[in-house]
Amino acid sequence: MNCKEVSNLKDACADRELDPARTAEIEQHLAGCVACSRAYENIRVLSSTLKSADLYFKAPPQLQQSIQKLVAADAAKRTPEVASQNPPPHVGAYNVWAIVKNLFKFGLPVAGTAVIVFWLATRLVGPSTAERLAQEITASHVRSLMANHLTDVASSDQHTVKPWFDGKIDFAPPVKDLAAQGFALLGGRLDYVQDRQVAALVYQRHKHFVNLFVWPAGDSSNAREKRAVRRGYNLIHWTESGMNFWAVSDLNSDELKEFAKLIKQ
Repeated sequence: MNCKEVSNLKDACADRELDPARTAEIEQHLAGCVACSRAYENIRVLSSTLKSADLYFKAPPQLQQSIQKLVAADAAKRTPEVASQNPPPHVGAYNVWAIVKNLFKFGLPVAGTAVIVFWLATRLVGPSTAERLAQEITASHVRSLMANHLTDVASSDQHTVKPWFDGKIDFAPPVKDLAAQGFALLGGRLDYVQDRQVAALVYQRHKHFVNLFVWPAGDSSNAREKRAVRRGYNLIHWTESGMNFWAVSDLNSDELKEFAKLIKQ
């Protein structure tokens, strides 16, 4: 692992969001690189400082009730469809300002007020769950390309790739051989998404790689296909037969849509 790769992953490592293998690779690099080690230590010191007890205090009951009412009132104004997306910035900004006035009314210290305002702002105007997942999927795809870790099992034979996952994860991912349709199966690997291990199936079309992330859905209902673009990568996700599917690639949207269609067949 080189300095650029460590720089992209050091925040996630400090927050313990990486799998043990990647964490070990980073620690090995840090042991021999003074610059990266110093940058990583700065992140850890900042994280430790933000967790200091001096920045925390117990809010008065009246303040707790005031915040709960403001958040509940904002949620009631939005329909379920809108609530599932990012809330409009002006709505979140209005509520944060209203809460700030309450904080000063109760005479809370400026340092404590700043921490609460930051916490509320990241939740009222921050990314939705779906957006965070899209970002996480994209980051996992990029990491697999940067670290040259596309596959744990390299094979174009679906009968070799699928059994490889047995005993490593608690589900059996569907593996298809799509070479005849222009999407060659390269193999698979274990990855980590939403705090759980998932299967990543890797395909190639010309010089483009496709990562297909698969893991069990919360229920057995099917969800229609949705498309997104993050950092120049196209993503398509859907739920089918009790499984979540996320396909991500630098392929154009039409070709990735063709790939998703073949997986569904």
